[in-house]
Amino acid sequence: MRSGKCVVVVGARRSVLAMTQARGVVVRLKRLFPQVKFIVKGIVTRGDRLTGAIAQDAKGVFVKEIEEALINRKIDLAVHSMKDLPIEIPKALTIAAVTKRSSPKDVLISNRDSTIKTLRPGARIGTSSPRRRVQLLSHRPDLKVMDIRGNLDTRIRKLKEGMYDAIIVAAAGMLRMGWQQRVNQFIPMSVMLPAPGQGALGIEIRKKDVLLRKIVKIADHRITRMEVKAERVFLKAMGGGCQKPIAAFGKLNADNLYLEAACADDQGRVVRGRVRGKSRRANELARQLAKRIKRKLLFIRQEGELRRVQI
Repeated sequence: MRSGKCVVVVGARRSVLAMTQARGVVVRLKRLFPQVKFIVKGIVTRGDRLTGAIAQDAKGVFVKEIEEALINRKIDLAVHSMKDLPIEIPKALTIAAVTKRSSPKDVLISNRDSTIKTLRPGARIGTSSPRRRVQLLSHRPDLKVMDIRGNLDTRIRKLKEGMYDAIIVAAAGMLRMGWQQRVNQFIPMSVMLPAPGQGALGIEIRKKDVLLRKIVKIADHRITRMEVKAERVFLKAMGGGCQKPIAAFGKLNADNLYLEAACADDQGRVVRGRVRGKSRRANELARQLAKRIKRKLLFIRQEGELRRVQI
C-alpha cells in the first residue's frame, strides 16, 4: 500500500492476456473495496524476452522479476498463472488467494477447422510445451510438432500467416480474452492432461502484509486451492523443476479427491496414473501417485536397456 493511502499497485506480466487477467482480479476486489484505488503495472519477465524454446526445468522465468518487484515494494500484489509459479517461492512472499479455476483444458486452434483426430498426417503443430508435445505425439506420432514463442495473440497471428497448420494453447487464456469462437477443439483429458495449476490464478503478496491479505481473501476459491495444491504436491514429489514433462489434474467432489497425472521419459514414452481418496489425504494421495508413476518410468527404462543388451 502506498504511503498509508488506499492505493494498491498490482503487478503482472506485460502481455495482453496477463494484464486482462490482472484487471479481472481488480474488478472483483474493487466491488467490495471501492475505497481502494488499484493500479495495474505491467512487468517484462525473462520468459517474455526469450526468443527460443524454454527449457522444461527453467524455474520462474515468467515470475522472478515480478516477485522481485513485490519484495522491493515496487508493487503490492502480483497476479500469476498458477502453472507458471515454481514450487518454491521466496520466503518473504505467500500465495494469499487462488481464484476459481477457468477451464483447465488445452485447446486446438486450426486453419482448417480440424480436431486432433482429423489433422492431416504431417500437419505442423505449434507448441512450446514439452508436456503438450509428448502427449500429442503419443496419440498422433505422424504430426510434426514445432516450437512456437510469443504471447497468445502473437501465436494466433503466426498461425494465420501460415507458419503452422494448428497451435495448442491453454483454454483459460482463450476464454478470458473472449476468443472462444476461434477454438476448434477443447482437447479431451484422455488425450492431453494439463499442467499443474492450469486455469487458475494465484495472488501473491508479502507475507507480513496483514491488511492486504484480508483484502485479497475474498478472491480465494477454496475448492480450486485444494485441487491445485494436490497437483503441485504431485509436481514436487516428481522432482519439481525436473526436465521431464509433467501433467496433473485434480478434481474435488464433496470430500473426495480425484487426481490424474502423467509424466514422460526422455524417449517421449508417457506414463499416466490416477488415484481417488478422501480430500483430507490429498497430499498423501499425490505423493503415492508420484511414487507409482516414477516406479513405472523406471521399469520402462530398465526394460528398454535390457532389450538393447539382448539385441
